[in-house]
Amino acid sequence: MTGASSLEFEHTYDVVVVGSGAAGFATALGAVDSGLSVLIVESTEKWGGSSAMSGGGLWMPGNPLMERDGAGDSREEALTYLEETVGDVGRSTSRERKEAFVDGVADLVTTAERHGMRFARGKDYPDYYPELPGGKIGRSIEIEPLDSRPLGEWWDTLRSAVPLPAKTDDVWLLGRAWSTPSGFVRGARFVFRALGGVVTGKRLVGIGNALMTSFGRVLLVEREVPLWLSSPLEELVVDGGRVVGVRVRRDGRLVTVGATRGVMLAAGGFESNPDWRQKHHGIDGNPSGNPGNVGRVIEIAGEAGAALELMDDAWWGASIEAPPGGTPAFIVGERSMPYSIMVDAEGARFANESESYVDLGHHMLAHDKDGPYWLIFDARATRRYLQTFAMDPRATRAMKAAGIMHRAGTLEELAAAIGVDPSTFRTTVQRFNGFARSGVDGDFGRGNSAYDRYYSDPLVHPNPNLGPIEKGPFTAYRVVIGDLGTKGGVVTDADGRALREDGTVIDGLFAAGNASASVMGRTYPGPGSTIGPATVFGLRAARSMARTT
Repeated sequence: MTGASSLEFEHTYDVVVVGSGAAGFATALGAVDSGLSVLIVESTEKWGGSSAMSGGGLWMPGNPLMERDGAGDSREEALTYLEETVGDVGRSTSRERKEAFVDGVADLVTTAERHGMRFARGKDYPDYYPELPGGKIGRSIEIEPLDSRPLGEWWDTLRSAVPLPAKTDDVWLLGRAWSTPSGFVRGARFVFRALGGVVTGKRLVGIGNALMTSFGRVLLVEREVPLWLSSPLEELVVDGGRVVGVRVRRDGRLVTVGATRGVMLAAGGFESNPDWRQKHHGIDGNPSGNPGNVGRVIEIAGEAGAALELMDDAWWGASIEAPPGGTPAFIVGERSMPYSIMVDAEGARFANESESYVDLGHHMLAHDKDGPYWLIFDARATRRYLQTFAMDPRATRAMKAAGIMHRAGTLEELAAAIGVDPSTFRTTVQRFNGFARSGVDGDFGRGNSAYDRYYSDPLVHPNPNLGPIEKGPFTAYRVVIGDLGTKGGVVTDADGRALREDGTVIDGLFAAGNASASVMGRTYPGPGSTIGPATVFGLRAARSMARTT
């Protein structure tokens, strides 16, 4: 952090955005929409951040697409639901910030649409606690699959660029594309969508790539907003207590850039920093987010006096352990389908396998932080349902070689292979099989929620999430505590302005996305609860900067 009195800026913009994921691009969109000049700087050689690697959904209660469809929702219901699920766990989850998020949804959606971004609703995707007061089905939105060719050379540096026109709302049916009629229809629709792109000469992309491609087309191509890759933030430039610029390392030297309206910190969390993971979480971590997220921007903000919060939490979940040289595979629908269970190191169940991933992650942390855990499939689950982590034969061979995957003809042989207590494992399976036949999970309530049943097989009765584990061969995959990113960071107000410990505003400094402490607190209310608030608070910050004189 340096003073500005003796410095001259080599470049000056109204807004400087640090980080190139959805939070950063939403800030840039708001700046452009407000007539401000903007520069985006990215520390790595790829842009798009964890947003480009994600499912691309945005949880947006009361959004304009719902209103157009006549899907009942209201500000009051959304806030009731947020109070029921999130509660008050600190400054980041204040009532003011919850209201700011809900009230900012329409501006984000309509502004993006006005600039040519096209959204679709996940009409069937439930909130993660839909039975609670204010809970709904269909609050999530995403970008329609689109042609990425207009990105030109920017496509080459988009993180995790994969020309696959999937939608978030495809996934629940594609998981059973060859076992149920509705899954087959969705699978065929997906295939025709992909083929249609090929026939028409388009390079269609979906989910997270679609979101960032759409942002990139609007800002990088049409508006020619400058984006500097491999340009990490080194310092904030401060003058009279106000942040007035940044120093970034570009092409081997420090470049000083002025920001007349403000600096947005939107560079993600610290999931890829093992030292910080041990310090704040007590584990090394198995992140599925951007490898460039090492927390340096959060550290710089702290040095500038910003308050930090929720540093001990993350967007937890369960992941298939990575073989040497690989990456963990975050699992969602795979652990929820019938004929499968998850057990601990002793061979016992410990949670509802179908619950929201953040709840399962918290249960894993509380139950046994070290593990290992095992996801068990009987032959029907392996044959009927898509396991995304087992689609590549090379990955399967690597998992077998590393002892992450085991297959056996009997449950006794499987217990021996994975090292669990055979008696405990046998009792666990027998008890679960009884629940599957009765249709009621008497231990953990699996299948009771509409969210559980979103990932299920409606042809399995009496409970679409349960199916007895009794037909071999049986397969086990080692499961670790994974995450989609960390939740802790800069405490901000309703407009994304960074706050000190005493609650005063650090003029000129803003934060959004996983670089900020999440308004969702320690939970995950619905699909897209990371990117939804990231974009809303990014845009709110830009509106605040536009009001600054």
